[in-house]
Order: sequence, then structure tokens, then C-alpha cells
Amino acid sequence: MNEKTNLKLYNVIFPIWLLWLFPMTWLVILPSNFLIDTIVVLITLKVLKLSGQGIYKKIIFKVWGFGFLSDFIGTFIMFSPSLIDGFLDYESPMGKWWYENLTNAVSYNPFESIFSFLWVTFAIIITSLFIYIFNYKISLRKVEIENALKKKIALSIAIFTAPFFFYLPTKWFY
Repeated sequence: MNEKTNLKLYNVIFPIWLLWLFPMTWLVILPSNFLIDTIVVLITLKVLKLSGQGIYKKIIFKVWGFGFLSDFIGTFIMFSPSLIDGFLDYESPMGKWWYENLTNAVSYNPFESIFSFLWVTFAIIITSLFIYIFNYKISLRKVEIENALKKKIALSIAIFTAPFFFYLPTKWFY
């Protein structure tokens, strides 16, 4: 085996692979995400003076579900350097550069290179964009409030539930 193959065994994208490898973590992740979504929605509604209108009950499960869907989209972006890496010749200069600056760095420590940091930042921004779109267009669609308020709620959810854990170096876990 070459060095690349040995190192690839350690390239784990947190938390999706963690959830697959240790299914019991779902028992912690699901309620934790629900709690975070609940806190963000309730505080946002209170700040916007909408807390007495039953909006929370109408949207929370959609917000929670679309948050997970958005996280999976972001995780695919995070994992894509590894997919692309499979098509590159590791011995070539481009293959070595790609592996060191993206494949390994994105999944092991995003702060190792500016390229991996930018890749992870892009994944977080895209994930947040999907959180915003799903919540504005779907979760809040049937809520009878002004569109400007729907946009503020969706934006708040997108900002405060963005997957900043993507920056978390997985090297801390092994």
C-alpha cells in the first residue's frame, strides 16, 4: 500500500461518518439539533414579537428536517475532494497538491491550508444558503405573516444553525 491509501483510512468527515460508524450517536445528535433549532426559532420569534402566534408549532419539524437535509448537502461538498482525489494520479504534482491541500486537509484539519479553509467555508455558506431557502420557501410558506418577517426568520435560522462544526479538526478524535 502506498502512503495515500494508509492515510485515507483516517479521512473521516464529522459527523456523518461518525453517525454511520456509531449509530447510537443519533440518539444524541437528533435531540441536540432539535433543541438548537427550537432555541433559535423561539428566540427569533420573540425578538420579532411573533411568539404568541403558534408559528413555532407550525414550523419546527420542517426546520429540523430541512436542517438535516442541508447538512447532508454540505457534507457532500465536504466529501467531494475525496471523491475527486480518486480520479487523480497521486504521483503527479496535481494529485499530490490536491491530496495535501484539499483531500487530507479538508477532512483532517481545515486549518492546514488556505485552500481547505476556503473549501470548508464554501461548504458552510452553501449549507446555510440551503437552510435559508428551504425554510423561507417551504417551512414558512403557509405561515401567515409578512414576507419580510419570513425572510428574517429564515435568515436567523440559517446563520445560527450553520454547520460551523465543519471547521472542527477530526484529528482531535483519533
